[in-house]
Amino acid sequence: MTLPRARIVPTPRAALLIAVSAPVAVLIAASAPGAWVAAPILALGIVLLVLLDAMLAGTVSEAELTMPPDVEVGEEAWFIARARFTGGYPHTVRAALATDGRLLATGRGELTIEPPIEPDGPWEGGLVYRPSRRGTGVIERMWLSWTGPLGLGSRQLNRPLSAQVRVWPNVAAVRSPALQMFLKDAQFGLIARRIRGEGSVFEALAEFQPGMDKRRIDWKSSARHMHLYAKEMEAERNNQIVFAFDCGQAMCEPVGGLPRIDRAVSAALTTAYVALKAGDRVALFGFAARPELFTPFVGDAREFRRLQQAAAGLDYHAQEPNFTLALASLAGRLQRRSLVVVFSDFTDPTSAELMIESIGRLTRRHLVLFVTMADEELESLAGAEPDGMQDLAMAVSADALLRQRALVLSKLRAMGVDVIEAPHDRIGTRLIDSYLAIKRKGAIG
Repeated sequence: MTLPRARIVPTPRAALLIAVSAPVAVLIAASAPGAWVAAPILALGIVLLVLLDAMLAGTVSEAELTMPPDVEVGEEAWFIARARFTGGYPHTVRAALATDGRLLATGRGELTIEPPIEPDGPWEGGLVYRPSRRGTGVIERMWLSWTGPLGLGSRQLNRPLSAQVRVWPNVAAVRSPALQMFLKDAQFGLIARRIRGEGSVFEALAEFQPGMDKRRIDWKSSARHMHLYAKEMEAERNNQIVFAFDCGQAMCEPVGGLPRIDRAVSAALTTAYVALKAGDRVALFGFAARPELFTPFVGDAREFRRLQQAAAGLDYHAQEPNFTLALASLAGRLQRRSLVVVFSDFTDPTSAELMIESIGRLTRRHLVLFVTMADEELESLAGAEPDGMQDLAMAVSADALLRQRALVLSKLRAMGVDVIEAPHDRIGTRLIDSYLAIKRKGAIG
């Protein structure tokens, strides 16, 4: 690709030199009026130095920006800028980028490009970034600036790019060694035996041992063999699990640097991976003012990528969610009893009452697990020692909101809904624990 023509511009050092030279020119004109011609000569000399220095900076023969095509939201990634120069002696090389706001918070980033280690190698520099939202981030433009050996003149290159980076949901927890070890144990070790002993589907008869649940004794078989035998039960497989995401305004608010919906998606996908490994079927459902997404059920861990791709399409909406329409639509699509995991948050008591009413109708046929992130900001405001009337008023308001929140969660629990309220960095593990506890009890089928 042919590079645009570079402009020649003075550097801040040249501007400082001009500012210092101005009083000297005034002093010459005042002390020796006949020597006034020295002032324009001095200015012309500075301009010539700037032009000469910019010419000595050389020309750029190659300028490129590389980045990974796919990154996960909240994970660290790099922009790498490279440049090659011919016919000159570049001294300081810098680059600037204009990007989508989901890649760089301000939409702009700057980086210094270092000299090559090898004589013929390219100048290279990197800029670290953390995507703040899912979707497709666009890098619109790159500016390249390099100065000559005196630092007075520089050349600037303005190059349009239109490059794209796909920002995916974060599934780093799925790749973590701790989860992989857990899944290995769940399939071949202690967890599997534990689930087999506490499930709901008959597996086999085993000799009764001290410590076993007496309710498992098969009295007919024991009488026939004149020895105590107990039923070994296995956790039911092929359960249906639906992760339902509120994509409304409250879930788009940031917590720990990322929107709540992205935290919820990461926790859901991690639990979905565990569920697929356990033989269950998983679907995703997203809604705001109306239902936005409902995926087919996936029953194989090898198809986990389909869930991740679907979750990447969950959009952010600055509007209140319609729980009545969304959960009624979800209930109409489910043909059998399922575990429905609802991720949501609430601030308005009126909308919370509508949410409770809608979830109550869903519990008549399905098992519901409600997941919300603890509001650490409200807790800190309510627990802070006030220094004045303003702080006291904020603490009282925060405490009132926390009481309303606790009342809503207590109403959900009274209806038979399992509730998880935890900090954003713990909801993933809490959700996996709750799923496994439900599965061991055989409460879904």
